[in-house]
Amino acid sequence: MSKETNQDAEKDLRNIFDRRKFLTTAGATAAMMAAPRWAAGEFFSGFDASAYAQAAGQSDLAPIRAQIEKNHTQAVERLQTWIRQPSIAAENRGMNEGCELMMQMLREAGFQSVSKVPTDGQPGVFATLDAGAPKTFGLYFMYDVKQVDPSEWSSPPFEARLVDKPGFGKCVVGRGAVNQKGPEASFLAALHAIKDSGRKPPVNFVFVAEGEEEIGSPHFPQIVRRPETLAALKKCAGIFMPAATQAPDGQVTITLGAKGVVELELVSSGEKWGRGPKADVHSSNKARLDSPAWHLVQALNTLVSADGNDPAIPGFADKARPISPEEKAMIATAAKRIDEAGAKKSLGVEHWVHDVSFEESLELLMSKPTVNIEGLVGGYTGPGGKTVLPHRAVAKIDMRLVPDMKADEALAALKSHLAKKGFSDIEVNMTGGYDPTSTPANAALINAQKSVLKRGGIDPVMLPRNAGSWPGYVFTGDPLHLPAGHFGLGHGSGAHAPNEYYVIESSNAKVQGMDGAVMSFVEYLYELAAAG
Repeated sequence: MSKETNQDAEKDLRNIFDRRKFLTTAGATAAMMAAPRWAAGEFFSGFDASAYAQAAGQSDLAPIRAQIEKNHTQAVERLQTWIRQPSIAAENRGMNEGCELMMQMLREAGFQSVSKVPTDGQPGVFATLDAGAPKTFGLYFMYDVKQVDPSEWSSPPFEARLVDKPGFGKCVVGRGAVNQKGPEASFLAALHAIKDSGRKPPVNFVFVAEGEEEIGSPHFPQIVRRPETLAALKKCAGIFMPAATQAPDGQVTITLGAKGVVELELVSSGEKWGRGPKADVHSSNKARLDSPAWHLVQALNTLVSADGNDPAIPGFADKARPISPEEKAMIATAAKRIDEAGAKKSLGVEHWVHDVSFEESLELLMSKPTVNIEGLVGGYTGPGGKTVLPHRAVAKIDMRLVPDMKADEALAALKSHLAKKGFSDIEVNMTGGYDPTSTPANAALINAQKSVLKRGGIDPVMLPRNAGSWPGYVFTGDPLHLPAGHFGLGHGSGAHAPNEYYVIESSNAKVQGMDGAVMSFVEYLYELAAAG
């Protein structure tokens, strides 16, 4: 992410449909709206606590609001401590320590039962908080973060430095600040404020967390599908993940699901192919030797149409569910509220694929399966030339899936296609992935989000799903079939990029700082408790 403020604001828009980053910037391309009624730290001044008296057992949330203000420094320090603990699954760095720290924070927030769940990869966490409430909801957390290159950062990525960011106010800068430790720490701060006010949460919680979200959640099902975990989750009315959903203009987009994803490597090697060299040789030998790198390029060409835009793998998208009339109408409404020019500028493009209209581009984003090249590596890529014929080449691929596609079926279709095209020697190594998710627009979980937002002066943009992905399929699919979503005010950006940040004390009247984000979670919990 650029260090220039104006570029920061533009790049916030870009993140709306990044993989997983959708959790924290879902409203990034929404149109400018009026300032919410709780602007400038008023914490939802339009909130009518009496409407929740029966569900909450209390007539006033002012004591909780007071505790949020009182606990501000402690909440910020808790977040900084969490950011300072690296937990990078891709590098197997700090994972056990990161898991233990999160478990400690859960106990301090009031969870009575907290246990580490071993997997074939990094450990997960299962916890419960019984508040004696009539309703129970699930919580999904991740404690892992993306890799970093410290040379690209304005401050050390695990220092959690507090900086003044023009246009936003005081922010914490560090890896995991917004994805996802900032929103998750704010949710825990909400539980602290409720507890410190002498009350219990208005709902019970079943908590599941993983340490491999950033590598495609390959072992998350092992955590969720344990008999003990499943039994607890079956008592839940829904699942949600804390997020910082406000764009710089204060707007929020609610998405009713997410695309699935398959992440994999395609590896072409002379050794496996039986043709070409088994080690790099001088490029003059191309006259008499096959090239594993060209072999990979030829295989890649068969995966998509000639222009590279449409998947060409037989059977890959056979089960893709067509977009419904209701979803088309939702997208049409959203297209009128989202700034097309701003979206293009943030992406650095002048045209949508096939020169379609903006509304059509959003339909494609919501409904089209894709095959994408993330990166190509082979041979020498340093300065100057090296005149080698490489013995090995690798393509990093992701395939995005829409309902009702399945990750395992998409992978099988790819392997079958390569074999039929004469590329059975190319290794297909799936590194992570999962099915898409869908939640009904009328789910109580979603209605509660809309109610809290509209009470605060935000009319959210609604979209059928996000083009990014998260492993919510374990909740929305068999055997649980639970509604799932993401909620939380506040703002941050830079996930997976240098100088990732989360707003602590907002100077932007349209965006909540950490205290406002904490209060939004309090309101959401009481709304969930009162929901029919």
